[in-house]
Amino acid sequence: MRYEELADEPCSITRPLVILGDRWTLLILKYAFAGVRRFNAFHSALGISRGRLQDRLDRLLEHGILVKQKAAVGAYEEYRLTPKGHDIYPILMAIRDWGDTYLAPEGPPVRYRHRDCTGEARTRLECDCCGDELAARDVSPEPGPGLIAR
Repeated sequence: MRYEELADEPCSITRPLVILGDRWTLLILKYAFAGVRRFNAFHSALGISRGRLQDRLDRLLEHGILVKQKAAVGAYEEYRLTPKGHDIYPILMAIRDWGDTYLAPEGPPVRYRHRDCTGEARTRLECDCCGDELAARDVSPEPGPGLIAR
């Protein structure tokens, strides 16, 4: 199966991977959350080819994750996260949590602090009914309306 054909799979994990599933896209988003907005700034930060960067930015634009707009100052255009883009933040933080746990023997290289109380930001999977924290062994997938409709 070709990568693009995966977009038609009735799976809410597979479909987003078609859009987000390569390292450059996730790194572009990481820098967007850090305030990078201009093409040349992304290019400098990432060190990838201009064509590959433009391809990834275009995909994020096409899917409504970024929007391109005129900069407040100057004649530049900026890439800004949309609300849909902002909803990707917990995914990046979950990857960060895993990386800090398993790939940072000296400790986290960056701490993400809550601005109001200075506590550390953490991702948490919880039940929407009882609020219990969940792990993979606590969850059982079952067919949803999107699969049943097929």
